Amino acid sequence: MGTPEFAILPLEHLVLNDYQVVAVYTQPDRLAGRGRRPVSPPVKKAAAALNLPVVQPVSLKKSEAVAELAGFQPDVIVVAAFGQILPQPVLELPKYGCINMHPSLLPRHRGASPAAAAILAGDGFTGVSIMLMGKGLDTGPVLARAQIPISDRDNTGSLTSKLSLIAAHLLQDVLLAWTRGEITPQPQDEDGATYAGTIAKEAGEIDWRLPAVDIWRRVRAFYPWP
Repeated sequence: MGTPEFAILPLEHLVLNDYQVVAVYTQPDRLAGRGRRPVSPPVKKAAAALNLPVVQPVSLKKSEAVAELAGFQPDVIVVAAFGQILPQPVLELPKYGCINMHPSLLPRHRGASPAAAAILAGDGFTGVSIMLMGKGLDTGPVLARAQIPISDRDNTGSLTSKLSLIAAHLLQDVLLAWTRGEITPQPQDEDGATYAGTIAKEAGEIDWRLPAVDIWRRVRAFYPWP
């Protein structure tokens, strides 16, 4: 389950490593541009190129959507920036649970925009955390983490691309070890938790009265959007 570019490399690596991807779930097409034409999510295009079945539910909270998902009989559900909260019936479906690839070193920068948040905060490092999903937002126990430095030239686009590749490789190790019972999930330290909310378009406006270092961070954090 995934929607933006961040989820593409992990999906491709699953196929390359001979995992049986029974279905790819992504968000519905969105209307965009002056003509209000439907635009497919990046993951949908990637799945089509791999000849994988694609499902685009408006919501997974409906019983019909849960029943359709159950029909695929998934052993594990892998999530990467899907864009919907998974209800409890979905979380309970797979034998090995639902695991989420989050582009930050949890519990730091939970939420929708962790790469931008890391740049804004001036963090020297970030990474990918793979965790078991539960009711909370990015609060589940962690199965593995991988860390990379943040360059002072990195922006959200370049950093997200790096993290996507890290996630793709880390996922292979985690799936193998987790399904063999070789990983003990580690609870997150709530004392270190921070949250990165959704970025509004107005956030891209720069206050030129800010210190130069803050302006530079904002330029990088809000590229390529807004």
